[in-house]
Amino acid sequence: MKKGKKIAIALGIVVLLAAIVGFTIQQSGRNVATVQTSRVITEDLSSIVSASGEIKPKNYVNVGANAFGKITKLFVKEGDRVKAGQMLAQLENVQSAADVAAARASLQASETDAVAAAAAYKSAMADMDKAQSDYDRAKLDFQRAEGLYGQQLIAKQDYDLKKNAFEGADAGIAQAKARLAQTKAQQVATEQRVAQVRATLTHADDVLSKTVYTAPYDGVITNLPVREGETVVVGIQNSPGSTLMTLADMSVITAEVMVDETDIVNVKLGQPADITIDAIPKKIFHGTVTEIGDNAVVRSTGVSTSQTTTGSQEAKDFKVVVTVNDPPQVVRPGLSCTAKVTTATRTGVLSIPIQALTVRQKKDLEEKKKGSKNSVQAAAPETKEDKEEIQGVFVVRNGKADFVKVDTGITGTTDIEVLNGLKKDDEIITGSYKVLRTLKNGAGIKVDNSAPKKVEESS
Repeated sequence: MKKGKKIAIALGIVVLLAAIVGFTIQQSGRNVATVQTSRVITEDLSSIVSASGEIKPKNYVNVGANAFGKITKLFVKEGDRVKAGQMLAQLENVQSAADVAAARASLQASETDAVAAAAAYKSAMADMDKAQSDYDRAKLDFQRAEGLYGQQLIAKQDYDLKKNAFEGADAGIAQAKARLAQTKAQQVATEQRVAQVRATLTHADDVLSKTVYTAPYDGVITNLPVREGETVVVGIQNSPGSTLMTLADMSVITAEVMVDETDIVNVKLGQPADITIDAIPKKIFHGTVTEIGDNAVVRSTGVSTSQTTTGSQEAKDFKVVVTVNDPPQVVRPGLSCTAKVTTATRTGVLSIPIQALTVRQKKDLEEKKKGSKNSVQAAAPETKEDKEEIQGVFVVRNGKADFVKVDTGITGTTDIEVLNGLKKDDEIITGSYKVLRTLKNGAGIKVDNSAPKKVEESS
C-alpha cells in the first residue's frame, strides 16, 4: 500500500474519532443547563416604598380679594418674611370710608333720638302717676259727697262739683295712659332705628375692612402675582385678579408625594422616611409620615376619584404627606423631591435575591413523579388544581435543579425574606432569567458563577 494512501486512511480515522467524541459530548450536555447560583443568607431587611412629589409648607394661604377695587399700596414683595397682623396690601377705600362716616353720624343721631324718647317715656310715666293720684282723690271726694247728698247734708251744687271733678280725673287718667302708650311706641321705634343704623355701620365697617389685608400668621410671601394700580375682583380661587398673594408658614415643611395604589396599603402614619430634593443633591433629609389620603387620584388627570362620576381603569395614586425634620433654610415650595418610606424592618432573617423567585404550575412539578409509565398514557384533561401556580426557588441538589416551595415576607431593595422552605447556606439558582423561565424540575445543571466577559467595543 502506498504511503499517501495510508496517511489518508489515518486522517479519516482521526476525523471519525473526533466526530464520535464531539457527538458524545453534545449528547451528554444536551439536557444540562448552565446556571448562576447564590446562597441563602441571614441579614437585616427593610421594606421601602418610594414615591415622588414636591415640597410644600404644611400651612399656607392664598390671600384672595374680598372686594372689587384698585390696589393703591403693596407693602410686601415676593420672598419677604412677615409677622402676624402685618399690613400686606391696601385697596382704594374712599367710598367705603365715606359710608362708614355717614353710618356713624346716623347712629349718633339715632342714639340721641333714643335718649329723648326714653326721657319722654319717663315724663309720660310721671304724668300717669299724677293722673292716677288725682283720680283716686276725686273718686273718694265723689263717694263722700254722694253719701252726704243722699242724707241731704250738702247742697246739690256741691254734689255736682264733686261729680264733675271725678269725671275729669277719670278722663285725665285715660289721656295719660294714651300718652304713655304713645311715648312707649316712640321709644321702641327709636331703639329699632338705632339697631338698624348700627347694622348699617357694621356692614360699612366690614366693607372698609376688606380693603385692607393683613398677615394671618408669621410666614413668607411665596407668590405675588399682582402689582400696584391693578384692579382686583372677587372671583374663583386662583383665577386671575382674585388672588393677591400666597403666604406660607415655612416653619413646618412637608414632602407631598403620590404613592402607587399597590403600595399604599403598606404605608402607615408615623413611619420614617428619607427625602431627597432634586435641587439639593447628595443630601438626605429625614421625616415622618403625618398624613395619608383616603381618596385615590387618577394619575393622568390628577383628579380625585370622588370627583368623577364614571369608573376608570387608569393607574391611581394616593397622596402621602411626610413632615421633614429640620428642613434647610434654602428650601422653597414646589421643589421636586422623592420620599422613601420604610414600611417594615426585620433583623436576622433568612433572605434570597428577588430574581431567584419563580412560579410553576402544579402539573409541571408533578411530571417528574409520574415516571415513564404515565408518559405513554394519553394526557388527561387539565383541571383547575393542575393550573394552580406555586411560588418557589430551584435548589441545587446532586447536580440537579430541585424546585422548593417557599413562603416570603417583606421585600427589600434586592432581597426578599424567606419564612419557610429553605435553610441557611442552601445553594439556590439565581439566573439567568432566560434559564429560570424554562428550567424544569429535576433538570441537570452546570454551575458557572464566573463574571460575564465584557464585550470589547469596536474601534
